[in-house]
Amino acid sequence: MPESHSRLTTFSSDGHQVCWSTWDGHHSETLSLSWDNEAWTAVGRVGKEQVEYVLRLAPTWHVRQFLLFRDLDEPDLWLAIDAAHQWGEVNGSYRAELDGCADIELACTPFTLTIPIRRLTLAVGESAALDVIDVDVETLAAVRQSVRYERLDERTYRHTVVTSGAVREVTVDEFGLVLDEEQRFRRTAT
Repeated sequence: MPESHSRLTTFSSDGHQVCWSTWDGHHSETLSLSWDNEAWTAVGRVGKEQVEYVLRLAPTWHVRQFLLFRDLDEPDLWLAIDAAHQWGEVNGSYRAELDGCADIELACTPFTLTIPIRRLTLAVGESAALDVIDVDVETLAAVRQSVRYERLDERTYRHTVVTSGAVREVTVDEFGLVLDEEQRFRRTAT
């Protein structure tokens, strides 16, 4: 029988900042989380891929908007979800193939795994299947991907891509923010 849900620590409205490095220590990311206009804004600056991403999140940790900046002042990719849960681009292009997706995932950061971990509040032993938008920061491809999140113990989660079977295990802190992802990322500062 699964253990009861544990509460994650609430972020201060003053914001939060963390840093990760790649496992080899050659590249880093700085993530700033701030509360403004009744929503969270996460801004990540990723060194290896030389990108900046912005995620606008509802208080319930549902994604509202996603922006990706590579080498321009304007976003290279800007996705948003409307009240009818339909995805589209800022230019008005409707992305029907993404409807039903709950989250955005980027392979270049561990932060995007935090969003469903905080929102789902799985008990130890529980799992959940989700459709997510997997964004390739190099090509700007945004494709639907089915994933499964499993809570293995108090601080460890497994993320499995259903189609490929690729598995990522992460440990999280008291906020549900990823600490380490074996062979990929490690937390370096808070």
